[in-house]
Amino acid sequence: MGALMRSMDWTGTALGPVSDWPQSLRTTVSTCLNSRFPILVWWGPDFVKLYNDAYRPMIANKHPRAMGQKGRDCWPEIWHIIGPMLEGVLHRGEATWSENIMLPLERKGFAEECYFTFSYSPVRDESGGIGGIFSALTETTERVIGERRLRTLRDLAAAPSDSGMVEDACRASIEMLERNPADVPFALLYLLEGANADARLVASSGIDSDQIKAASASIQAHAQWPLTEVAESYAGRVVDGLAARLGSVPQGPWPEAPASAMVLPLVSQSYDRTIGVLILGISARRPFDEAYQDFFSLVGSQIATSIAKAGAFEAERRRAEALAEIDRAKTHFFSNVSHEFRTPLTLLLGPTEDLLSRTHGDLTPAQHDQLTLVRRNALRLNKLVNTLLDFSRLEAGRMQANYAAADLSQLTSDLASAFRSAVERAGLTYTVDCPPLSEPIFIDRDMWEKVVLNLLSNALKFTFDGGIAVTLRDEGSHVVLRVSDTGVGIAESERPRLFERFHRVQGTRSRTHEGSGIGLALVQELVKLHAGSTTVESTLDSGTTFTIAIPKGFDHLPKERVAADQARPSTALGVAPFLEEALRWSDDPDAPAAPDAEPVARSDERILLADDNADMRDYLCRILEERWTVDCVANGEEALKAAIAHPPDVIVSDVMMPGLDGFALIGELRRHAATEAIPVILVSARAGEESRLEGLNAGAEDYLTKPFSARELVARVDTQLKHVRARAGSA
Repeated sequence: MGALMRSMDWTGTALGPVSDWPQSLRTTVSTCLNSRFPILVWWGPDFVKLYNDAYRPMIANKHPRAMGQKGRDCWPEIWHIIGPMLEGVLHRGEATWSENIMLPLERKGFAEECYFTFSYSPVRDESGGIGGIFSALTETTERVIGERRLRTLRDLAAAPSDSGMVEDACRASIEMLERNPADVPFALLYLLEGANADARLVASSGIDSDQIKAASASIQAHAQWPLTEVAESYAGRVVDGLAARLGSVPQGPWPEAPASAMVLPLVSQSYDRTIGVLILGISARRPFDEAYQDFFSLVGSQIATSIAKAGAFEAERRRAEALAEIDRAKTHFFSNVSHEFRTPLTLLLGPTEDLLSRTHGDLTPAQHDQLTLVRRNALRLNKLVNTLLDFSRLEAGRMQANYAAADLSQLTSDLASAFRSAVERAGLTYTVDCPPLSEPIFIDRDMWEKVVLNLLSNALKFTFDGGIAVTLRDEGSHVVLRVSDTGVGIAESERPRLFERFHRVQGTRSRTHEGSGIGLALVQELVKLHAGSTTVESTLDSGTTFTIAIPKGFDHLPKERVAADQARPSTALGVAPFLEEALRWSDDPDAPAAPDAEPVARSDERILLADDNADMRDYLCRILEERWTVDCVANGEEALKAAIAHPPDVIVSDVMMPGLDGFALIGELRRHAATEAIPVILVSARAGEESRLEGLNAGAEDYLTKPFSARELVARVDTQLKHVRARAGSA
């Protein structure tokens, strides 16, 4: 710049010949030229420019004519900004400081977004006045724009998408880009879908609806936008002629509309193809240099990552929904096949009970042993089926508890005492300590029975020496049941999974390797229905204590499920299946045989039996014909016709029958005067409180769940006949 100054003819400038320059100007120019920091000197009332080599890159193509040029003539595009600042320093003599100020310089053939930090300092001349202004400045354009772009990338990475849907992730990303219109005047995001990779617009910014329609039409037709090339090459492309593509170009934050756009493929390692196309407008006030291109590439990569994450989330949700559907199907399956399970179980247990009770004659010892084996395993199968069904209903949210005030001490003692024979036969000590409580406890009796029996069965299964203790205590706001044993214990690593369904501790010594792995899981879920907690403490080879805590009162329970009357029939499995299985673990598993049935004279009272299963129908007929006259039919329609033609004293009907099922049969019977008062006993494989209540609400006098013994069926029928005779006598 010194050589340039020396070569110039300054006579025609506002400063005049160099020989006439005041010493203050000469000194200032010398300081400017000898500095490696960008320095600019504005001299005189016309603010003539003089600058050094370090300043030269800042004015680009305005050099060299800017040397010695008046300020207004050099920078007309920014004079409205810097002119008043210079005038203020010249007249008031006070220095200024400007940091990261935006100056739209036209130094490269277009108005460019530029940022500078500079100071204007007055320079005194020989008269003592202000002869010029000394300016030290630095361009901060790259730093300011770099920070802005970094914020955009950070916002993209943190773009919220609460739903986890791909389209929501796309819209959230574009919303982040909308915050930076200076770098991204407009954006269009298309997803490529289907075998033909059809493009579908899912999000946009900086562009109105009419422009979107035009852009969408172009995209769908693949007209002019290089979608296929970009998608297949995995490389971005710059396109020009935006007016032809969009109809009217989005303006953005500047007076000048963008002239070009970048078309980027959205690529993720999670996909084997391009998942979308991102079209980003290029600012008219920034050169599309390497830094700008890198920024767009990072934007595309971040959006592709967000889409891939959302896609993975969607896929995971679909998998979860599929698993939930499978789980629902499993529960539905268990409910539906319960009939198929319980019918053969009834046909196993009923005849076996008859034979063991010597109804059909004496058995040889070998025959008795074999039938006892059949009965024992049929009971066990029945227990497993019921447990699986209970757990299925729990998972489906269909198991409803009926809470009633109960003497929990007496109930627990009765349940625990039933296990005494099995525990003592195994050579163990047995302690039951359940002192009276200060108040009744609201529980579902059937559920509590399952909790206690499962815990006792589990304790006996894993205890070989020492004993088992059952205690019940009033501990403030809770009643606490503890079932302790001196058994094999549970390793610490296994305890976190102890209550998982189907999980079984491997390699543990036990009285049997049989088990479904859902007993403890069922216990925990049943206790949760009582707003209680289940915990376990165990030491390997020393024993285990299960602790059940149940809150007192009923404020914590659903009000609609709290009953005032606790007297109701139990639909629980009962102690027998648990006890039969426990006795089998000892050296002598055979339970005492049932006593001989006393002969009963056959009555003239008539029973109408309806069941669509031929084996079950024949079996029930044989049972009932020993006491009464029985008419057997195969379905509900035949039962209705027979009942109307010859009204029986009692009707025994299966629930699940083709055509007219058991519930519908009751409805039809109650519509006819001749049959409306006939008691109906429903027989079904559908177990549980909700099924029993459904049957009773339908109008049945009794509800018998398969499997059942012959004596139980006879007793239920006899009870209904007694009611019939009582009504007849009172009439």
